[in-house]
Amino acid sequence: MADVRSGQSTEREMPEEQGKTEKQKKANVSSDTKKRAEAAAPQKSVDTGGASIVLIDGVCHLCGWLTTFIIPRDPEGRFRFAALQSDVGQRLLEKGGLNAHRLDTVVLIEKGKYYTESAAALRILRRLRFPWPVAYLLIAVPAPLRNRLYRYVAKNRYRWFGRDDQCLVPTPEIRERFL
Repeated sequence: MADVRSGQSTEREMPEEQGKTEKQKKANVSSDTKKRAEAAAPQKSVDTGGASIVLIDGVCHLCGWLTTFIIPRDPEGRFRFAALQSDVGQRLLEKGGLNAHRLDTVVLIEKGKYYTESAAALRILRRLRFPWPVAYLLIAVPAPLRNRLYRYVAKNRYRWFGRDDQCLVPTPEIRERFL
């Protein structure tokens, strides 16, 4: 801590820290930091059972089709789904530091990492049944080119494929795949 008046640096030990070893002090700081982080975390957690999460535009027909395309090609149930517009989707977007109002991209969350646009689409295809993983070879195409095409389709998706007034309602057979 700096003493502003004298321009000298001083260290002050809190009374509860007196007599503790450096290792004990660091453990306390780490524990306090962890408690603060847990308190700041959203109260409702999302249990995915280790599955990856795919966030889609819930009113877009193309996005709904993507969901119905993935499910039968993912018999192990590696993917869980949520609409970008849903409470769960909004919380996950905020947690990942993404704009919660941006609905023009699919979002894939794998092991805590967030992927959007063409990277998300290709990473999803990579984990489906053969022959779809072969499409992952397109990852070699520079991201700016892949994403330009992705954005063009995203911009026109409602015009080309249509949209609904409300989010996709899953059938009872696939309901457990949705968050």
